[in-house]
Formats: sequence, structure tokens, C-alpha cells
Amino acid sequence: MTQAASNVAAPLHTPVEQVRVNRHRADWRGWKFVWPFALVFVFVFVIPIMYAVYISFFQQRMIGGTRFVGFDNYARLLHDRQFWSAVGRVALFTVVQVPVMLFLAAAMALALDSMKLHGTRFFRISTFLPYAVPAVVSTLIWGFMYGAKYGLVGSFNGFFGTHLDVLAPGVLLASIGNIVTWEFTGYNMLIFYSSLSTIPHSLYEAASIDGASEWQIVRAIKLPELRGSLAITVIFSIIGSFQLFNEPSIMQNMVPGNAISTYYTPNMYAYNLSFSGNQSNYAAALAIAMAVITMAIAYVVQLRSMKEQMR
Repeated sequence: MTQAASNVAAPLHTPVEQVRVNRHRADWRGWKFVWPFALVFVFVFVIPIMYAVYISFFQQRMIGGTRFVGFDNYARLLHDRQFWSAVGRVALFTVVQVPVMLFLAAAMALALDSMKLHGTRFFRISTFLPYAVPAVVSTLIWGFMYGAKYGLVGSFNGFFGTHLDVLAPGVLLASIGNIVTWEFTGYNMLIFYSSLSTIPHSLYEAASIDGASEWQIVRAIKLPELRGSLAITVIFSIIGSFQLFNEPSIMQNMVPGNAISTYYTPNMYAYNLSFSGNQSNYAAALAIAMAVITMAIAYVVQLRSMKEQMR
């Protein structure tokens, strides 16, 4: 074997160096960006919930002070007619108000996305503007408009000789639903409109070339795209409806008589129990029970929406 051949063959017989494999270690650098939010979340959200759960197992008594009673507060809720009356009222409110609000929001989003509506920017801003108005201000505005003696309804009755009273106990819940719909339709419309904005315009052009009408484009392309955003808006709307508090609480002094009681909604009932009735332990149990009910309903809606999207 020549010297050149031996030089070429030599590297073939050299031992292969062992490559060290670096084991992945936990990288905590991301927590430097997360810890400010995590700290606020723990102190503002987690700790208050844990404290509410804790005090819900106690009861304040005139003799003996605060005592541990276990699940007695929760057992009391099962037989509390005022609590279940409030739950039934917000459930009826949710079943009626949420579909109406989301239908209007979807219709407005489709109208803005059609590119056939003049003044799109104006309508988009003006529709979203009520959401920027605080709930207290919105309720006061609508409350004065609802007045049968001094408001817009009163002027309407004086002009036409009618006797409309939108603050009557039979239609009061619908009047509150109108306020909530006015406040949050623009917010939900923006979610729908953002979802429609992600659809490529090439799909519309292809459908138009194939001879599809505007309604066929809406039914075959736009409405299926709204399924994901519809699930989100439904869940948020259900949670918001079960937390109804500002509107009936502010209108309580504007409505004649006792149409809005202290237990008109579960949140109002818990508030009055805690701050007026000195029953903070029972109010905490009520709040925890409402949180469980709301989460269960939202979870069922989410599962149903996931099944619809998988089809």
C-alpha cells in the first residue's frame, strides 16, 4: 500500500468522537414576562375565590359568634325560593335576550361585510359606541326615556293619547333586556365582523363566477365561518346574563312600586344579603353556587359547539 493510500484510509479507522447530547432544562425566562399578570391574577381572582369558598362553610350567629357549619349554607340554598326565583328570572332573560342580541349582531356584521353599505366606517363606529358607554350611564339614559310621566314614553303617550308603561312588572324584564341588547350588540358585532374579515376574497370571486347569488354566498361561505365566533359570543353572553346586576340595581329606584325586589337577580340577592342583611357567609355560598351553575351551562354550550364544528 502506498503512502497516499494509507493517508486516505487512516481517517476511516479513527474512533468516532462521542457527541454529548444536551439535556433540555426548564427555561424560566418566560416567567419574567408572565409573573406581573400572574401575580395580579392570583391576588385579584384566585385568592378572593378561595376566601369565598372558605367563608361559605361558616355562619355568623348572634350567640356563639362564627361557627363552622359545613354545607348547611348550600343546603339552605336548595330550599330558598327567592334564590330559585332569581335564577329562573335570569334564565328566562338569557333564553330570550341572548338569541335576539346575537341575531342582530350577526345581521349587522353581514351588512357591513357585504361592501354594499354606504358609510361603513360610520356605522361600524356608531354601532360599537354604546359598548363604550358605562352601564350606569346607559341605564340612567334608558330609565329616563322609559318614564311614563317625564320621559320619551310619557311624551309619546301625551301625543297619541295612549297609556304605555314599559316599566310595568309584566314587561320590565324585556325593558332591561332592551338596554343590555343596546349595550352589547356592537361588541358582538365586532367579533363577527373580525371573523368575516379573515375570509379570502378569492372565495367570493369564485362563487360569483360560478353564478352564486349573494344569499348563497352568505349561506355557504359566511355563515359557516361564524360558527367559531358564535360559540365564543354565546358563552360570553350567557356568563354576562347570569351576572346581571347593574341595570336592575340602578333602575330599582326609578321603577314605581316594588317591581324590582332585592332578590330580582342572583347577584342582587347576594349583594343585599351581604351588605344589608349581614349574611356574608350565605351570600358567599350563593355566589359559589351561581359560579358552578354558570360554568356548567357554559361547558355544555362549548361541548355542543365543538361537536358542531367537527361535523
